[in-house]
Amino acid sequence: MDQAPGSPQGPRDQGPQDAQSLPTCYRHPDRETGIRCTRCERPICPECMVSASVGFQCPECVRNGSGTGHSPTASQPRTLAGGTITADPRLVTKVLIGINLAFFLVQLSVGDRFTDRFELIGQAAFSAYGPIEGVAEGQWYRLLTAMFLHGSYIHIMFNMLSLWWIGGPLEAALGRARYIALYVVSGLAGSALSYLLAAPNQPSLGASGAIFGLFGATAVLMRRLNYDMRPVIALLAINLVFTFSPGFNIAWQAHIGGLVGGVVMGYAMVHAPRERRALIQYGVCALVLAAVVIATLVRTVQLT
Repeated sequence: MDQAPGSPQGPRDQGPQDAQSLPTCYRHPDRETGIRCTRCERPICPECMVSASVGFQCPECVRNGSGTGHSPTASQPRTLAGGTITADPRLVTKVLIGINLAFFLVQLSVGDRFTDRFELIGQAAFSAYGPIEGVAEGQWYRLLTAMFLHGSYIHIMFNMLSLWWIGGPLEAALGRARYIALYVVSGLAGSALSYLLAAPNQPSLGASGAIFGLFGATAVLMRRLNYDMRPVIALLAINLVFTFSPGFNIAWQAHIGGLVGGVVMGYAMVHAPRERRALIQYGVCALVLAAVVIATLVRTVQLT
């Protein structure tokens, strides 16, 4: 069963003078930042940054057409990764939390029958005379549905807190479509590696694979913004210690698969050149998804 990862502490920008406090975002006074709008020079945090031809602009300057030479309606605010800035930058995160909670309520009301039907398992017979069930028997949906199941109140509580703390700021930085692609494909990468390496009769469930993907992408984003990497490195080390510690019954394959997938896709999200940004971003997501399919096919051939 997956162990919920922690969430990174609020990043702090590195500055040449550690003794001096950083300015705060003019739209979020509780957030320190070392980045300023290239037009109005007001300090802006990562959630408010809009990628421009040179540096970043604040949403107001972009909305008013400042620096673009176009009318206000001709320009649309964009996130660092090229996504559209929305009124609720955490909407998808809220929806994902709602879906996870809904699945957990069904698990509580229906019982083990529901969990046994939708958790990740490679190949297993649930009774002496029952049919053999699992991904190897054509139940590929388990790779996806297992991402929304949890084994206990503590399990879902830590996963959902991590999703809120990590996912919200990352969704604001990437935009909804890219964030959804990152979450789903990272979770599938974790499921695929677990299916490939774990024992065929070992069940696995939990959103930790997808959350580790968000965690990896957050680390890439912090590096891109020149934030202090020590908190995220320390947190990653702590989570890996728990992941590989005996006695915790953690599906480490899901964690590692999600983390690797999140780092790869996160790098493409924040480093893709502007002129081919969408092609590279979604192309890399497609490549990771192709790796998921290949790993699943290889394991299925082995088991059948």
